[in-house]
Amino acid sequence: MKWNKKYTYPTSVRSLINGKRHYSIDNRKLPSVTTILSATQSDEKRQSLANWRAREGATRANKIMNEAAVRGTSMHTYLEAYVKGTGHLDLTQTGLQANTMAQQIIEKGLGDLEEVWGQEVMLYYPDLYAGATDLVGIYNGAESIVDYKQTNKPKRREWIEDYFVQLAAYAMAHNQVYDTKIQSGIILMCSKDNLFQKFEVSGREFQKYKHQFLRKIDQYYKIVSDSKGCADTKNGE
Repeated sequence: MKWNKKYTYPTSVRSLINGKRHYSIDNRKLPSVTTILSATQSDEKRQSLANWRAREGATRANKIMNEAAVRGTSMHTYLEAYVKGTGHLDLTQTGLQANTMAQQIIEKGLGDLEEVWGQEVMLYYPDLYAGATDLVGIYNGAESIVDYKQTNKPKRREWIEDYFVQLAAYAMAHNQVYDTKIQSGIILMCSKDNLFQKFEVSGREFQKYKHQFLRKIDQYYKIVSDSKGCADTKNGE
């Protein structure tokens, strides 16, 4: 792979508003892509998560989620260092596990990465949303958004539609600000048992997920507007 820093990506300050992640871009706080996806989650998905927490119990569920988050962060750090060419070593138990997972992604997923425009890239769609993607560049001949994912167990394609919507959101932001034509998204995933999976989305399917996210933006800002209306009514009483 080669680096081509053809675009200047912005820096941003991450903040929380009512416990939800936002990014400060041009003196405006924009909701993150994940904040929008979380707020517009289907009732079915919310219930599925609630059922899982009930089965596991709150303490164990929190432990599983926290361990996954730490493992995912460590894996991302290792992969970022690899792409930079600097190397990274974490000798903690979680770090060693994450390094092995990252190695699976390197050996089986990054061979098709031809050109890197940036990594840990801050992207935003003016006045609407912002977010950070793991990598932007040329993957298997196509301009692509690439995200790394860790998982506790292997996933079926139909289980990870939110990941595809997330990629589509980042692509729309990049296309809007930098006048690109990104029509491809790549998920490089490894389970804690070191099973690698690659999911690719492009063409009409990718366009479908862009339209899904646009609907979610409308839904999100309606929720925010209704919420403010309720608050204003309360304050006026």
